[in-house]
Amino acid sequence: MVRGDFGCAPRIRTTSGLVLALPYRCAVTETAAALVDRLTAIVPDFPKPGILFRDVTPVFSDPVAFGRVCEALAAPFAVGEGFQAVAGIEARGFALAGGIAAQHQVGVLTVRKAGKLPGEVLSEQYALEYGEAELELRPGQLPQGTRVLVVDDVLATGGTAAATITLLERAGYEAIGFAALLELDGLAGRERVGARVPVTTLGSVPA
Repeated sequence: MVRGDFGCAPRIRTTSGLVLALPYRCAVTETAAALVDRLTAIVPDFPKPGILFRDVTPVFSDPVAFGRVCEALAAPFAVGEGFQAVAGIEARGFALAGGIAAQHQVGVLTVRKAGKLPGEVLSEQYALEYGEAELELRPGQLPQGTRVLVVDDVLATGGTAAATITLLERAGYEAIGFAALLELDGLAGRERVGARVPVTTLGSVPA
């Protein structure tokens, strides 16, 4: 991050080389990982008994935390050739993709659950614990070979991330990395996704 000379607003250098000011009202003294850890709400027995749900939406509603985590997730990939678009996985990945894209002045691709997109779509199935699910992407939105960063809130088994990477490749784009706020220990998601693209997360928690 490149800091400016005005107030306490930090700056970032985008993948296109522009230096943009981030409108923080005060100095950011916590790391992105610390902000995620402090603001994530733990909800027991949701969406069913025995499940410990980690709600990251408080991170999104805090303007300083949201800006900081978007910056941190993108930073490892905003070097060299960088990225030219951000793909967000439904649903919380949409918020992260929008934040990162706005900071770096690039476009957003929305990877949606089956049946949510009109017109021509590419579909890719992935395995769940019981059964299968499907993700879809509209092709032809960006030039062939566009470098795309994939983002989501949590990396678990890596099924949705792997399906998204496959969709991007089928659409003619180049997936250059995957970023998430948290990863769940012991589910081998990092190994699965990392075999295809570099992976970055801001912390790990028990599955």
